[in-house]
Order: sequence, then structure tokens, then C-alpha cells
Amino acid sequence: MNGGSIPRLVIAAPSSGAGKTTVATGLMAAFAEAGLTVSPHKVGPDYIDPGYHSLATGRPGRNLDAYLCGPDRIAPLFLHGAAGADLALVEGVMGLFDGASGMGELSSTAHVAKLLRAPVVLVVDASSQSRSVAALVHGFASWDPEVRLAGVILNKVGSDRHEELLREAMDSSGVPVLGALRRDGRAGTPSRHLGLVPVAERRSEAVESVAELAARVREGCDLEALLALARTVPELPDAPWDPAAELAPAEGAAATEKPLIAVAGGAAFTFSYAEHAELLAAAGAEVAPFDPLRDEQLPPGSQGLVIGGGFPEMYAPDLSANAPLRAAVAALAASGAPVSAECAGLLYLSRSLDGKPMCGVLPAEARMTERLTLGYREAVALRDNALAAAGTRVRGHEFHRTVLEPGAGADPAWGLTHPERRVEGFVAGGVHASYLHVHWAAEPSLAGRLVASAARSAPAPDAAR
Repeated sequence: MNGGSIPRLVIAAPSSGAGKTTVATGLMAAFAEAGLTVSPHKVGPDYIDPGYHSLATGRPGRNLDAYLCGPDRIAPLFLHGAAGADLALVEGVMGLFDGASGMGELSSTAHVAKLLRAPVVLVVDASSQSRSVAALVHGFASWDPEVRLAGVILNKVGSDRHEELLREAMDSSGVPVLGALRRDGRAGTPSRHLGLVPVAERRSEAVESVAELAARVREGCDLEALLALARTVPELPDAPWDPAAELAPAEGAAATEKPLIAVAGGAAFTFSYAEHAELLAAAGAEVAPFDPLRDEQLPPGSQGLVIGGGFPEMYAPDLSANAPLRAAVAALAASGAPVSAECAGLLYLSRSLDGKPMCGVLPAEARMTERLTLGYREAVALRDNALAAAGTRVRGHEFHRTVLEPGAGADPAWGLTHPERRVEGFVAGGVHASYLHVHWAAEPSLAGRLVASAARSAPAPDAAR
């Protein structure tokens, strides 16, 4: 099969809360259990849903965000992630036509579906309607003629009679019903302040939930019709994204150097895009995962450190109790080695989080609040640092309920330019720490610069000695 012709579907909904994640994850698991190699994707910047997708398919869950990465990179990133798959399923974000605020269709599910030339299956919450479902679907199907709304899955159906009424109404819509799922809370995925609880925090329960979702989808959906629909796609003319080709010749380390870069993971640091590790490796690094909740030292020989996002506020006592690792992180930062920290990583490098001692690398205190900070941002690097050259422009995303005091150091990490103007984050020595989540595929020089800096650094001192 030509890579550009990978069978694919986009799973969308009229609004948030209709059951996209339930249906998309169930479909991924059901097709994977049927023996297909399924490539999972998620529209938007969300890190949590891809964890469930990965559990369902055994492949990395990958994000497709036209705001963060640019529309021209969506198809190449999709083809890179879906290489070798029999089927690709893309879970949408919010409502089908909801995009970046004030920017039209940019980064909406509809936008990504058009970029992928993929048919859309609309998941409709039918719990409080019967004939009206046909009017709703007609509106969505006719709103943008470039979006191919090719099927509907009715979710939260109350009874046999309810399903009968819904199907009768849909007969006149011209859009086929490809599934009907009953109201059922058995396979629920718990939520808290930033969305679903990540897989890494409830793995055994998540495995059971995904298995139950697969069983429900097999029972209620026409898998053969869905697969046949996915196979009707045209070929994408784009070449797959190649991390090595994205790096300029001068970026990264020489092939003989192979600096070791430690990458935080585990339950407290679950937010990371798969392409980041791929770019680090393409730039010449050896990537070494570690878990700050369990490991008392950085991987031996670490010459750089990446700490992504997650939920350190849920694990502040345990992170604080791991004093040997906190000391090792502080020692690496003090040595001048490059340290890239985003959001949760920023909090971990602070003096304290909710009163619990953290690594003490940054002169700031962090705490939880009730206020949600959420949205896309545009930013520029104000000075040369281990991650970005001065003047480097990026698009990022903020998503947190914590505050840091002060919110910026004497040398800020970024100057935000849209939608508000302010400085944010910290640059000190080799440390670059910020609330901003950035997708490095949009600016591969970030990975190359980090690896080149690591290659010039001495291996991490062992704080246990």
C-alpha cells in the first residue's frame, strides 16, 4: 500500500462531551484486537487522550495541531506517525468546526480532516433528542462542503425504541448510521481539574476500561462499514515528516559524540510529544528515560535534561521525598548542562510546590490555585539560550492551574507576543524553564541546539557520592 493511501477516519462531534474519546478509543482497541495495525492520532495539543490511544493500539499516540505545527506539517506528521499501519484513526477536539480562538477554522477538527483528505464520522450525544438528531447532522454535513461528513455514531442511546426513532429520523438525512452505543458508565474514565486522569496514573484500571470500550464498540458499531469507509480515501501527495531531514547540518552533535540526554517520565511527567524524543535522537543524542518518582539518580552520564509537563501537584510529597534525585537535578543544572523544562518541569525546578521542597534550581515558589490558565500563545526568545537562539519565534500552549511567584526571572524564557504581551519563564546558565508547551516539530532547531549544548557539557556529577 502506498503510504499516502493509508485508510483513515476522523472521529468528531458537535461539541465537547459527546463521547469522542470513548468512541475513538473503543474503535482503536476493537480494530487492534481484530488484528489490524492501528495508528492513533489526536487533533489539538492534548497530551492525555493519546495515552489512552496508545494503550488501545500499542503505538505512540500522536498529536496533529495545525496551530502549533502549521497546516503544511499536518499531513507529513500524519504520514510519519501512521507509517506501516493498516488503519489510522484521528480523534477530534471540541466541536467539529471549533478552532483556535479568533482564527477561523485554524486547528479545528474540520481543518485537520481537510488537510488529511479524510472522511469524518460524527459522534452525536442522542440522550435528549430523537428526530432533532437528523436536523443537527444535516446542519453539520452542509456547513462546509469541503468536509466529507460520511457517517454518524449515535452515543448514549437510551433503549431499543429510542434507537429505532433515531434511525428513522436519520434515514432522511442522507448520512448513514454506522453505530449506536447505549448509555453505560461501566467503562468510564475518571476526570479531574485538567481533564481525564492519565493512563500512567491508573494503568490497570485503564486497561480494563479500554477493553470494555472495545467490547461496547464491537457490539454497537458496524466495524466492516467503518473500515470500508476508511479505505475510500485519496492518496496524500505529501512526503512523510523525517526528523533527521528537519535538522540543519550544523545542528545537533557529531555522530561520534552521542551526548546522553535524560528525559523525565512516569506518572508525574506524562506530557510529551513523541516527536521530541525522535528529534533528539536524530540530532545525535542518546535518549534515556527516567522516573523522578522512582529513580534516585539521573541516568549515568547525563549531559542534558528534558522535563516535560504533567501533574507534579498530585505527586508533590513523593517528588519532594526523593531528595537524592532533587540534588542530582540541581547539580546538573549548576554544572551548566542544558535543562529544558515545560510547565510541570518548571514547577519541579522551583524552590517549592505547595510548600513541599522541590529542586531549588529556580528562585520561585509554586502553588495550586482554582484559576485555569488555558490557551494558545505566540512567543519569541529574548536572548540566546541552550534551547533557542535570540529571535526564535514559536507557537505554544499554556494549560495549568498553578502559579509561580515570580513568573519570570531576570532573563525570561520567552516574550509572549499574542494574545497578550508579557515575559514568562526563566533562563539561567543552561536552564530554560517555562509554562509554555512547544511542539518541537514546528521548530526542530530547538532539539538540535539542546543536543549541541549537551555535547559540550561534562557528564552529570553523581550527587550520591
